[in-house]
Amino acid sequence: MQSDWRPTASLDTLRKRAALLSQLRSFFAQRAVLEVDTPVLMPTTATDLYIDSFRLDGDTPLYLQTSPEFPLKRLLAAGSGAIYQLGKVFRDEQSSAQHSREFTMLEWYRPDFTLAQLMDEVELLVLEVLALYTPSAPRPAFARLSYREIFQQHLNIDPHRASDQAIAELVQTRIDLEATNLSRTDRLQLLLSHCIEPHLPDACFITDYPAAQAALACIETDAAGDLVARRFELFMNGMELANGYLELTDAAEQRRRFEEDNAKRSAQGKKNLPVDEALLAALEHGLPHCSGVALGVDRLLMVALGAKTIDEVLSFSLP
Repeated sequence: MQSDWRPTASLDTLRKRAALLSQLRSFFAQRAVLEVDTPVLMPTTATDLYIDSFRLDGDTPLYLQTSPEFPLKRLLAAGSGAIYQLGKVFRDEQSSAQHSREFTMLEWYRPDFTLAQLMDEVELLVLEVLALYTPSAPRPAFARLSYREIFQQHLNIDPHRASDQAIAELVQTRIDLEATNLSRTDRLQLLLSHCIEPHLPDACFITDYPAAQAALACIETDAAGDLVARRFELFMNGMELANGYLELTDAAEQRRRFEEDNAKRSAQGKKNLPVDEALLAALEHGLPHCSGVALGVDRLLMVALGAKTIDEVLSFSLP
């Protein structure tokens, strides 16, 4: 008889999880942001080289969604106004203390919001959640730092202007890793995760990532004259909690990025993925100027409860 049938989260934690989901819905109801529900199974998925999807093979191959981003943008183009979705997403990545292959994501879009306004709203939401669980604890101050600032502070290097060789040498010396097949983005991500994230403030937004890491965000010139991705990530307790974009609205540029993603996938021996033509048609029709963000609900609950592993806040863990 199987002995590990019990839930990994305590019943008290599951009650607190239910309260969190209710609180999140109340937060958006008070702001007239519409809750929507989009398909979990779709014929296309994220082409991003750093995201792996689960594929279900049948008469028509389908993918478990890694994010509701594509259908949410189609709703925005159809005139939905401000929207959010709260539900399960899936990524075929190694499970860890901070990651489950099935997890709960809160994703929302705000037409006419700047990134700064969206960061304000993310901060307000997180502070309201923390107040629910630890009402007497001091509230963290949310620093706002650029990608350039944190690399200059912790590694004394400008990530936008340093040569590929300088970055490769830094990886070799600081992480003791010499891998000639890594891209510039790979090396910067290694430096961020190994040398910077452990030393970040308890709560901070990192903004203006390198243009090569734009994904579906706009690319603009910063005050120093460098092209940067207008996106942010929220880190709390050294863990990424949210990822936000000033959303790309150019259909031709989005198609180019999809094709570039697939070229990179081919170069690494990964399968090409179908381009989401419905999303491109929606962008062609007209996506409103907007900012959007995805937030990991399980990780937010980890922060609120002081949990060390994601399994502590899930009813049942996955291998």
